Amino acid sequence: MKKQFNRMKQLANQTVGRAEKTEVLSDDLLQIERRMELVRVVSHNAHKRLITCLQGHIGADAEKRHKKLPLTALSQAMQDGGSQLGEESLIGKMMELCGEAENKLASELMQHEMQIEKDILDPLNQLAEVEIPNILKQRRQLAKLVLDYDSARTRWLQTTKSIISGSNTIALTAKADSLKEEMDEAMNKMELCKDQLSADMYNFYSKEGDYARYYVMLLEAQADYHRKALSVLEGVLPTIQTQQDSWTEKPAFGTGLDEHLKRSGREIALPIEACVMMLLETGMKEEGLFRIAAGASKLKKLKAALDCSTSQLEEFYSDPHAVAGALKSYLRELPEPLMTYELYDEWIQSSNVPDPDKRLQALWVTCDQLPKNNKANFRYLMKFLTKLAQESEINKMTPSNIAIVLGPNLLWAKTEGSLAEMAAATSVHVVTIIEAIIQHVDWFFPDDVEFNVSGMFSMPTPTINHVNHLSVPDYDSGTTERKRPSSVVGPESDLLKRDRCVHPSVALGVAALTAALGIVQLHSWTSFLL
Repeated sequence: MKKQFNRMKQLANQTVGRAEKTEVLSDDLLQIERRMELVRVVSHNAHKRLITCLQGHIGADAEKRHKKLPLTALSQAMQDGGSQLGEESLIGKMMELCGEAENKLASELMQHEMQIEKDILDPLNQLAEVEIPNILKQRRQLAKLVLDYDSARTRWLQTTKSIISGSNTIALTAKADSLKEEMDEAMNKMELCKDQLSADMYNFYSKEGDYARYYVMLLEAQADYHRKALSVLEGVLPTIQTQQDSWTEKPAFGTGLDEHLKRSGREIALPIEACVMMLLETGMKEEGLFRIAAGASKLKKLKAALDCSTSQLEEFYSDPHAVAGALKSYLRELPEPLMTYELYDEWIQSSNVPDPDKRLQALWVTCDQLPKNNKANFRYLMKFLTKLAQESEINKMTPSNIAIVLGPNLLWAKTEGSLAEMAAATSVHVVTIIEAIIQHVDWFFPDDVEFNVSGMFSMPTPTINHVNHLSVPDYDSGTTERKRPSSVVGPESDLLKRDRCVHPSVALGVAALTAALGIVQLHSWTSFLL
């Protein structure tokens, strides 16, 4: 109690400047002391924040930590869902495979967090909560010992002065000797504590590189974890992609032609064959086919049914306009037009050839350059459109009308802009191209077409065709030069004569509008113009 009172008294005197204060630490030790306190604070904060980044339970064993990870719960949910859906479901397969991958990721995360706890968290906690606090505790102890020494020295000096000026010399001398021994003892304790503290502080300073290494180890551990996690993902992704690619039930609309045919193992795209077969059954005598818009909901339903490859299409046979609309939508939504971007310039140049004979020859050369799949589907479609044109006296869909409403969905420029803008830039040319091919389809594609190519549909009952004004031409299969059809060598047909009476600017505007909207009443304006 007396020692504590003396410390307080000495501290008060030093505070108000009535007593000197002994400085026992050098400037470099005082600088280390300030650095040490900052290191303690920042290490504590880093430790605290790092804990919040971990998903497992700190201090738990491996099994318990793994079980409590969110990834483990996700893995279990995915695997349970995959089991419920079964192997016949693509979603079920994907959930099963992804669930296994998530479980492996959870294992890697558990190992990573245990390593972080051992190599970084525990050392940081030891530094911030044990090592530095122990050194600071010694520093406080040294401060007390310094106060004890200063207090003993002050009292000894006061007693010494009293001996010189006082009369009770013997008693004061004895007291001075006692205070001298107390001062020496306090000084010895102070020096011992100072030496120990100095050694610990210098040791801390020399190990700062080791302490900094904790943060390097953190990044190294994270890099190692991410490499292992990436390895897990790269190992499972090819399997998942294989399962995904092998699944044939994928949308046809908006998918590239080659991809759709390869995935479904077909020669003719399902939407094209299905729509053609339904139209052959119930739509050939329907007036305004491909130009009269169908109900939006019915069209959307039919497209969805074709996307999932269902064979239950009976309800759509009674709505040929919806079927025709679905066929137009499929062609328009192809990532690349059926007649291809690559041959766009060739098609346009061919359509601009002034001489009719040479124009047909140029169109045939361009058509022959189409890729195999594009050519097969284009041929299939043109053969059907020719059959449709043969019923033009009833359905009002002449080759010209068909070319106007369907042509812009077969060829467009690879440029930015709206559908209307692209159609306006191409329509006159594509109408010329498609009309010529429909009129001379058996010259462009001499062989007959089996419309029910997949065998999925029943063929319609044969009907007596109207007089076919599209004659079968002669050609030499051994040469690249093909003879003009004899039907176009002579005088122009009435249809061609009447079509040529329409001003080109009018035809361009009507074709562009038709391509953009798909709902123009062609027979009305055709009757008016003609």
